[in-house]
Amino acid sequence: MNFALAALLALAVLRLALAASLPLVPDEAYYFLWSTHLQPGYFDHPPMVALWIRAGTALLGPSPLGVRLLGPLSTLAGSLLAWDAAERLFPGRRAGITAAACLNATLMFGAGAVLMTPDTPLLFFWTAGLWAMARLIQSGNPRWWLAAGLAAGLALLSKYTGLLFILSVFGWVLAGRQERAWLRTSWPWLAAVLSVLVFAPDIAWNAAHGWASYFKQGGREAGFNPGRALGFLAALLGSQFLLFTPVIFVLAVRGVWGLRHEQAPGPRLLLWLTLLPGAVLLEHVLSQRVEGNWVAVLYPSACLAIATLPAAILARWRNPALALGFGITGLVYAQALAAPLPIPPRLDTSALQMAGWTQLGEQLAAMRPDFVTADDYATAAALAYYAPPGLRVAGFEPRWSYFDWPAAVLEGQTGVMITHRADAPCDQTGTLARTRDGKPVQTYRLCRYTAPGPGVWLPRP
Repeated sequence: MNFALAALLALAVLRLALAASLPLVPDEAYYFLWSTHLQPGYFDHPPMVALWIRAGTALLGPSPLGVRLLGPLSTLAGSLLAWDAAERLFPGRRAGITAAACLNATLMFGAGAVLMTPDTPLLFFWTAGLWAMARLIQSGNPRWWLAAGLAAGLALLSKYTGLLFILSVFGWVLAGRQERAWLRTSWPWLAAVLSVLVFAPDIAWNAAHGWASYFKQGGREAGFNPGRALGFLAALLGSQFLLFTPVIFVLAVRGVWGLRHEQAPGPRLLLWLTLLPGAVLLEHVLSQRVEGNWVAVLYPSACLAIATLPAAILARWRNPALALGFGITGLVYAQALAAPLPIPPRLDTSALQMAGWTQLGEQLAAMRPDFVTADDYATAAALAYYAPPGLRVAGFEPRWSYFDWPAAVLEGQTGVMITHRADAPCDQTGTLARTRDGKPVQTYRLCRYTAPGPGVWLPRP
């Protein structure tokens, strides 16, 4: 046990070092912009990621480590909560070490521990909610309902996917004869009220802004495309085979499958926390592709389910699973940091996301445009974070109107718009490329751009 705790601490230190060394990806730069203007809600997501970044940058400044500080720390804390939850649900089986080790060996958890996105706080609070429910099941103390309600509200304030935690817990209560007795008490209802109160600021913000965020995220369910469903399903399963890492993926499927006939409340809770969100994601393939990170909420319960497998299976497969999982994650870390593998930069996800932003900003600044903008929010945010002081970055997309930033009164003035889309309408004047080691990673078209109306100046670090 002491060795396992030391290993988790060592992982946290490694991830903090990586967080300090790796450039921000564009989405992180975008969420950093949020943190410069805290508000109860945002166009894309609830505000928790901005609050976490603001806390980190208040301590360490607007550096990559400041932006990401709470990622490795919350991953360590979440691992300990998952460990304790497994020990309480399955005492005497060393389930905690297995669950925490498998969770950290997944590529999803390993990458998410370094990058700061809304999934980072979501995973922590989801795991905290699972831990609170495990304490409730183990102790019978009804006050743990309030802890679960608080965690659920904070998960929902991190990402709207947190709603699935609440639905899963109430599904678990309704489906179990013993658990239905809780509904005759005030505790689960107080927990639900608490979660709504925690989430209320986001509701109020959306009410004042035409429900913009809810319409945006709810719009993902629009459409019906069954002809491509098999392709979307194959992409979903393939991504999870990699993000779980192969052996852990197989063990997780087997572990969850083995819970199907269990009558004890703990295994059934894990089943609900895995299958209900999984069913929602499977339904989503009927309309469009499911992004790999959306599945992150299944990982805590799935890794706890691995710990319930028969001892003979774990004795044979746990160590190979961990070795392969940490090996794959380590290769991803090394590639992001030093690119030792001969992967063409255009096919290297870490290069596409991280390489060459400072260089691109300097090249644009050398052109001395009145302003620069981009036709996608992520590129604009990355330019605002990395561009040198003389380069002014403006935003004209509707999403920027949800921030109270200085107005860029540029209507009728001409600047430069950059785009990586070959089909984007563009009065092209040239091209620039982001590079890594002299090799192009992403080529951008430079377009003469006349400001269509008022915009905003994007803030700088």
